[in-house]
Amino acid sequence: MGYSQHQSFYLRDRWLSKAIKNLEVNNSFFYQKDAFEKMGLGKNMVQSLKHWIIATKLFEEVKENNNKYHQITSLGSFIKEKDRAIKYFNSAGLLHHSLATNKEISTTWYWFFNVYTETVFTREEVLGELANWVQKREKRVVSENSLKRDIDCLIKLYTTGGSASDPEEVILSPLHKLGLLEERNGIIYKKEVKMDKDNLLLVGYTLLEFGELHNTLSISLDDIVHKEGLLGKLFNMKRSSIVTLISEWTEHLEYPAIFTRTNNLDTLRLPDVSSIDFIKNEYQRKVEKIYDN
Repeated sequence: MGYSQHQSFYLRDRWLSKAIKNLEVNNSFFYQKDAFEKMGLGKNMVQSLKHWIIATKLFEEVKENNNKYHQITSLGSFIKEKDRAIKYFNSAGLLHHSLATNKEISTTWYWFFNVYTETVFTREEVLGELANWVQKREKRVVSENSLKRDIDCLIKLYTTGGSASDPEEVILSPLHKLGLLEERNGIIYKKEVKMDKDNLLLVGYTLLEFGELHNTLSISLDDIVHKEGLLGKLFNMKRSSIVTLISEWTEHLEYPAIFTRTNNLDTLRLPDVSSIDFIKNEYQRKVEKIYDN
């Protein structure tokens, strides 16, 4: 599992766009000694960005003989074509989904959004819980400083929003727009992500990707609320909010889900479409409205 590989730099606005632009020209760009000069970032920032393109699942590292390069993923191709600057809510949500389900690369993110259940806490409290969890699962020693850097970076990634009058606006995080975390007077609050029918792209991707991973087209409502990798955990969503969203999905004109409600078990039947094909279709279907959030 991976900790503190971001060089203490959270993902910044326009960083992914810079990475995509340079990798279009040379897929070995991040292995060049002068990459930082070409990109106009510090050496450590470039190393951080090299981590983020993998952690967000936009690229994969490929090794052939003695050479390494980055290969774009299906999700990366979608972001590259539709919103490489991550201006919009749904794009930010897709990146968050990747980070929070990438257990081997962004382990702290996985733990924080899938395992850690507290919604009001201090940095010291969450660090202590993370350290206990890691100690029970890792054979190697992971330093507390590494975990602290992870927690600090995670909080900044979701809270650094600035304002129109903020001279530091250039260091905004593209994920702050999700509203997942808020920090006030040293206390951090995990908040429910507010979504509606204009976010079916993100809802559908989350559930379909889970179905692909587990080779199933059927997911119980209880699992959607409580299971790792699904809406309740990843987006801190309440049961009532989830029911509203998946009910909206049943009205989809091309790829409707089927929501069966019984006394014993409420179940969602997923449409037979890939997660990537669904978001492509949903983007085309409501391109302006979806990305207005």
